Amino acid sequence: MSRLPTKPEILEWIEQNPTQTAKRDIAKAFGIKGAARIDLKRLLKELEAEGHLEKRKRSYQDPDRLPPVSVLQITGPDADGDLFAKPMEWRGEGQEPVVLVIPRASDPALGAGDRILARLTVIKNEAHTYEARLIRRIGTNPRRVVGIFRKAAEGGRIQPIDKGSDKEWQVESGATHGAQDGELVEAEQAGSKGRMGLPRARVVERLGDPSAPKAVSLIAIHQHGIPDSFPDDAIALADKAKPIGLKGRKDLRTIPLITIDPSDARDHDDACFAQGDEDPSNEGGHIIWVAIADVAAYVTPDSALDREARKRGNSTYFPDRVVPMLPDRLSGDLCSLHEGVERPCIAVRVVLDAQGEKRGHSFHRGLMRSPASLHYEEVQQAIDGNPNERTAELLEPVLEPLYAAYGALVSARERRQPLDLDLPERRIELSEDGTVSSVRFKERLDAHRLIEEFMVLANVCAAETLIEKKAPLLFRVHEEPSPEKLDALRETAKASGYTLAKGQVLKTAHLNRLLNDAAGSDEAELINISTLRSMTQAYYSPTNLGHFGLALPRYAHFTSPIRRYADLIVHRALIAAHGWGKDGLPPEDHESLEATGEHISETERRSMVAERDTTDRYLAAYLSERVGNEFTGRVSGIARFGIFVKLDETGADGLVPMRSIGNEYFHYDAEANTLMGADSGQIIGLGQRATVRLAETVPVTGGIALDLLSLEGARIAQGRRSPAGRSPRRRNVKAKRKADKIKRKVKRSRR
Repeated sequence: MSRLPTKPEILEWIEQNPTQTAKRDIAKAFGIKGAARIDLKRLLKELEAEGHLEKRKRSYQDPDRLPPVSVLQITGPDADGDLFAKPMEWRGEGQEPVVLVIPRASDPALGAGDRILARLTVIKNEAHTYEARLIRRIGTNPRRVVGIFRKAAEGGRIQPIDKGSDKEWQVESGATHGAQDGELVEAEQAGSKGRMGLPRARVVERLGDPSAPKAVSLIAIHQHGIPDSFPDDAIALADKAKPIGLKGRKDLRTIPLITIDPSDARDHDDACFAQGDEDPSNEGGHIIWVAIADVAAYVTPDSALDREARKRGNSTYFPDRVVPMLPDRLSGDLCSLHEGVERPCIAVRVVLDAQGEKRGHSFHRGLMRSPASLHYEEVQQAIDGNPNERTAELLEPVLEPLYAAYGALVSARERRQPLDLDLPERRIELSEDGTVSSVRFKERLDAHRLIEEFMVLANVCAAETLIEKKAPLLFRVHEEPSPEKLDALRETAKASGYTLAKGQVLKTAHLNRLLNDAAGSDEAELINISTLRSMTQAYYSPTNLGHFGLALPRYAHFTSPIRRYADLIVHRALIAAHGWGKDGLPPEDHESLEATGEHISETERRSMVAERDTTDRYLAAYLSERVGNEFTGRVSGIARFGIFVKLDETGADGLVPMRSIGNEYFHYDAEANTLMGADSGQIIGLGQRATVRLAETVPVTGGIALDLLSLEGARIAQGRRSPAGRSPRRRNVKAKRKADKIKRKVKRSRR
């Protein structure tokens, strides 16, 4: 088609092709080339002026169209039983669209007033404008309980698994959801109290066998005391929250700040943009924008939401669910930087030189609108030359400048030399029934590293600004390793044929040299694990002691206020320091920062333990059908009661009990972190290659028991025990170990 299209034809094309609305897409669709593009531009301008189109970055969208993923409120079923909903954020000038909700069999029951996040499809020639498919329900707050269902003549009762609860819940016969006696169930409170004053409940999900994989995260939540339901007053505040407008904020809506997250991300709390610096005094430099969700605008100090967020300290992530720090109305909706909707933010504008060194930065409280919510894989594919429809139009104006700025930051990182550990992260993937379908190691892409570097930069800027303004804050502190842990690392390195210099002020560059020397060798994993174990645990404190691992003198967490309370504190400190409003950090909170830092450091550790326990249980369940199979791995731990072997295939750690290691007695040397066979002299140390047989799995506890078959390709020496249970060889070996230990101590004292 070479003629200029009419306005109705253009509007019809945009309606039918919502992902191809850039001017070049429209020109290509109608075969418009050369000078005719000027006429097309004029037509688009006229449509925009007439209110038929709204220009967003380089594309045109109908202002009376809803985003493809929208928040809806159920208005209730009609006389025919069809379920309808209305959009929560309608900004068009026309009539509010009618949305028909198409439920799946697995969807929860929805009623009038329920809020849902849904994926929309445009429908023509029907009474309704859109059809919606449920993504998740948000904003509901019935009290929930997990327990064992005990069947009775009429309905049954639920015995909570929570150690602190001895009160049962009564379930009416029509509210059992088909639960069987002895099943683990999740239930929610239903109405007033029943007989004998017991709270009434209705079963909302049958979790089956209490030891089954689908139940393990719920068990961990209750075991570790992680709050998983919000108080009514906190939910009420979240439900009352409304979208925040431009008043008192910097307008950042024209800046194409994109979010890049995992493909299954539930929320988006950071967005970024970069461009070349046009200042002639900064040739080859870059301007970076990092925008973070303005959670402080909704969660004000000492409110019900604030008290609950502080209590939780952070969100907790499991393979099958998230226990959020904030109600879903905020974390998954109003605070999340979703594509195509206006969201309040706190943004930092950073100027870098060509070498990636920061020349200056400034913070702004603004309003943004992200043109795209992308995931890591599609961004990387676009940069590698395989863009999809979503990334093609963003490649040149947005993605390539981001990667150019990232290249400069990499140069600065190499000079700074933060600790560069190579420890692949496991990803447990679940099937629909909650069982583990696969365990794989996540691929590390440049897209991941780009976001990490941008976030580190923004965090540094936050710390520097607050220090300059003499404002109190919580730092992210990571102290250097203790001398004892460094000595243990040196011993491990020495045993593997490597050297970690002693007698100098330790820097991350020294550790990186060790890691680089071992890279690609059989000992690489051992050196990485041992280096990680030598590190102290990071924590939050109002006292700045620097961040050893990142090789940074000043560091604070600023970039994840949706899921970390520490970041919310930093946001409030920035608001107060800049005089942006009354929702900043109040003076009365200054004195309690140390206690807050200690508390949220503990909740962070609690979440880490719960997440690790859950992963262990999932792995034990995954391997339970392979008992008797042989696996390869490496010795990852030595203890008085046995050795731990990390399996290559899944990364699971299993225990080889001391009693099953050969037929001889093994001496444990805590200083050398080894075992030595009393009869054979066999040495078992960290990092050795091992072949094991899976002896037992206990999914309820996450335990995995192994039999050791060989080390470094050689069968375990089978010693012979003397009748007395103690051979002369064993006595000789023990004497030799004692003499060697004395020699080591004497040698150290002479240095």
